[in-house]
Amino acid sequence: MSDYRIERDSLGELRVPTGALYGAQTMRAVNNFQISGLVMPSEFIRATCRMKCAAANANLSLGLLELAIAEAIIAACDQILDFDDLAKHFPVDVFQTGSGTSTNMNANEVIARLASENSGLEVNPNDHVNMSQSSNDTIPSAIHVSAACAIEQRLLPTILRLRSQLLERAEEFEGQTKSGRTHLMDAMPITLGQELGSWAQQLASGGQRIEACLPRLRRLAQGGTAVGTGINAHPDFASTFAAALSQSTSIEFAPAENFFEAIATQDTAIETSGALKTLAVSLMKIANDLRWMNSGPLAGLGEIELPALQPGSSIMPGKVNPVIPEAVAMVCAQVIGNDTTITIGGQSGNFQLNVMLPMIAYNLLQSIDLLTNACDALGRLAIEGLRIKSEAIEAPLSKNPILVTALNPEIGYMRAAEIAKAAYKEGRPIREVAAEMTDLSDAHLAELLDPARLTKGGLG
Repeated sequence: MSDYRIERDSLGELRVPTGALYGAQTMRAVNNFQISGLVMPSEFIRATCRMKCAAANANLSLGLLELAIAEAIIAACDQILDFDDLAKHFPVDVFQTGSGTSTNMNANEVIARLASENSGLEVNPNDHVNMSQSSNDTIPSAIHVSAACAIEQRLLPTILRLRSQLLERAEEFEGQTKSGRTHLMDAMPITLGQELGSWAQQLASGGQRIEACLPRLRRLAQGGTAVGTGINAHPDFASTFAAALSQSTSIEFAPAENFFEAIATQDTAIETSGALKTLAVSLMKIANDLRWMNSGPLAGLGEIELPALQPGSSIMPGKVNPVIPEAVAMVCAQVIGNDTTITIGGQSGNFQLNVMLPMIAYNLLQSIDLLTNACDALGRLAIEGLRIKSEAIEAPLSKNPILVTALNPEIGYMRAAEIAKAAYKEGRPIREVAAEMTDLSDAHLAELLDPARLTKGGLG
């Protein structure tokens, strides 16, 4: 048996591997775009297949597609959604034609071939699977659908879980007072619970920013076809398609308010990426705080101890590193870089079409996936097993010269500064030095300089 077969498209004949489900147009793209070895994410391919299924249902209900062909397309889409190795059947490089036409035709060809083989009918990739559609409205819609599904089903629940893990530990550590730090220098006391609570609020705010993008992600270009006019599509196709897709995904999708805007721009993807970048910045801050607080165990801050997950050095026995915060920090750097790439991609909306769609899709979905996995790892492998080292926290707190700030209303800033300098120079607790340099009673000093009381703010 030959290891290839002959396929035909509008440009002529082409050899295609015998076992490949795709056809000539996909093969041309594979030959033309040998650039990165990166292929479109599985979330994107699955979203595209769900859309092709919804399109078949819409065309059937509008009387445009025969029942047998529609059923064959729907069955083929369901079959693809069960594939474990999508990359085998969708091998087109991310860096391809800017409209993503090669990926759209890849999907059309694979679906048509499976539909034809399974039903015995002649299902055409262009005339049947791509009916009422264009790559120009399909690929922008697939970006929205795949991102919305990934955010709603994976990212937001993971953010919520990490926030809950932080709040649980914050409540547990609320009684542990520690030195605050500004400019990396000792500052007024806070509780460890307050510190973790601020991280939890960062996550809550980050999740809200991302969630705020969803109403626009749920608006789809599908139905605008080539340039936004809806040429070759039934007037009711867009709304019928959106209803069918909503039913299969349990997400309320709807036609875009303006198809010309939805096809020509990627403003919603840019907005979403910006919200993802903000979450990355928050996670970077949390990861770095954890690294500082865990530093040591003897020569660093040593306020907390993260779970020991693996040996930290190939040469230094016994060394253990904060590997999860480091991995999370690298994820954040990648997401921040992806946002810049997506922003540049969004600038390539020339006239009626953006021509960096595959690259935007790849980076947006990678950011969502990375942040989902990073939040999960940070919660499971760092926050849940975090242990406080009370002795390392309390010893420097008692000598923190900044505690003298609480005496300002009683003795004034200048005298308080003198006490702070003396205490720091002599390495003595503020309370001892203040007792010598003021006429305040021991009881009153004890009350004023109580670190736990100072975490509650106010004038005393």
